[in-house]
Amino acid sequence: MLYPLKFEPILKSILWGGDEICKFKQIDPPRDGIGESWEISGVSGDISVVSNGNLKGKSLNELMDSYGEQLLGQPVMKRFGTTFPLLIKFIDAKQPLSVQVHPNDELAQKRHHSFGKTEMWYVVKADEGAFLYSGFCEEINAEKYMQSLQDDSFIRYLQKHNVKSGDVFFLPAGRVHAIGAGCFIAEIQQTSNITYRIYDYNRKDAQGNFRELHTEQAKEAIDYRLYSDYQLNYSPGAAEVQELIKCSYFTTRLIEGGEGKSIQLTHEDSFVIYICLQGKLQLTDSQRNAANLRQGETLLVPAANSRQIELNLEEESKLLETFVS
Repeated sequence: MLYPLKFEPILKSILWGGDEICKFKQIDPPRDGIGESWEISGVSGDISVVSNGNLKGKSLNELMDSYGEQLLGQPVMKRFGTTFPLLIKFIDAKQPLSVQVHPNDELAQKRHHSFGKTEMWYVVKADEGAFLYSGFCEEINAEKYMQSLQDDSFIRYLQKHNVKSGDVFFLPAGRVHAIGAGCFIAEIQQTSNITYRIYDYNRKDAQGNFRELHTEQAKEAIDYRLYSDYQLNYSPGAAEVQELIKCSYFTTRLIEGGEGKSIQLTHEDSFVIYICLQGKLQLTDSQRNAANLRQGETLLVPAANSRQIELNLEEESKLLETFVS
């Protein structure tokens, strides 16, 4: 029988990583230099493994093979097949990440036989003065793009956003972006590990080599259009449940409430993921299975168990809820 599932975090040591992930997730002993924690992953080579209950030790792929539609939901499985469609991460940028872009489904399929990568960021916390880049601040085309990389002026074309806790950014495939130093972010994205690195501040890796750039590949992937706004505007605390983003790949809602609050949620034939950003609570699914969730943990409720979900908050809490609609 399926029940709310937790997974072992997949911790990634990266040259720009810091010490926030272990503190946030209460991992002991703590490790420095962790840039990412992959919370739920179906990416080949980094498949999540269940950490709780009778299915402990089973991989996400094994669950997909055994439970299929019960895990994903019939319409989700019909669309995405046997690949789990979302990748959930925490990202800690002690140093700035490279400027990059991701291909859309069509280009990713043609080049890599993979999904593209549309994603979103929720800023969990940010140091004073922290910023990120998303989109362009002035007109640019493929020719200007190539020229700006040659004369080292590409950064000036990027839209800079000073950030604080609670800021949200939607990043459709093709949007140039970069996370700046001092940003701690929860990321929800398509299951894809395809990144085209455009600019990396002339940094060298642990072996003293410049990291590979993907200038030509990125050229065809970039959406060069200029948009009026790149940041999602909403009012934190305005409602217990607020829809932040609804796209063809995922719907994400922000859930907020005080100690003792009970929140009832309903869903239609999709798995549901809860990312706990603050506090502590107990979740009860539609089969009356209960699971505890605290800050830094991520929980997957299978589609067969998600029709009615009750959250009982034991502390003031904040969560991201994500599903496919």
